[in-house]
This record gives sequence, C-alpha cells and structure tokens, in this order.
Amino acid sequence: MAAEKNEIKYHGVQECPITATIDVIGGKWKPIIIWLLLEKPVRFGELHKTIDGIALKVLSRQLKELEADGIIIRKAYPEIPPRVEYSLSEKGRSLQKIMQLLSDWSRENILNTTQKSPNN
Repeated sequence: MAAEKNEIKYHGVQECPITATIDVIGGKWKPIIIWLLLEKPVRFGELHKTIDGIALKVLSRQLKELEADGIIIRKAYPEIPPRVEYSLSEKGRSLQKIMQLLSDWSRENILNTTQKSPNN
C-alpha cells in the first residue's frame, strides 16, 4: 500500500492550467470587464459608469493588465478631448464560451436558488 502512495504524483498549483487562466482573467473586476466587452467595444468612461464601485485607478490597472496579457485591445483616437475605446482581441473573444458557461452556472446555482432547510 505504501508503494501505491509513492506512485501517485500530485502536480503543484503552478502546473495547473486553471491557475494559469485565473491569473489572467480572475479577480473581482476582470471577468466583469470581459463580459461587458463581449457585446461591443466600450469607452473608458462608459466602463467606469457601468461597473459600480470600481475606482478609476483600479479600472485603469485592470485594463492595462488585460491588454498586456493580450485579452483586450486599446484603441486611442487622435481627438480632443482624447477618446479611448476597449475591445476584445481574438484571444479575448475565445473566452466567450467559458464566460457564458460561468454565467449559466451562476444563474442555475447561485442566482435562482432558494435556500431550503434540510427538512424540506
């Protein structure tokens, strides 16, 4: 039995593909940003108004990280006042199915559930 335990190899968290994904798209704000950009390109100010509770500094940092990871594209228009628009890259668009699955799971298991007592 001890020999069997030695044969089982556990991979570290760093080797987990889910951990790698969460490092890129996880957190409180990134999934929301991605979800909003699935519909259409959005300007910085519109994102800030839409995402209740996010600080400008935090939004800016999250967008920079998503851009650095190739998830979003930042397009600055040479206008006065400056206009900046964010959209999903092809890599970002590839998240559409997983975002929809997360949304579906949430609706089925969190948003539409009622708490039942063990006796019901």
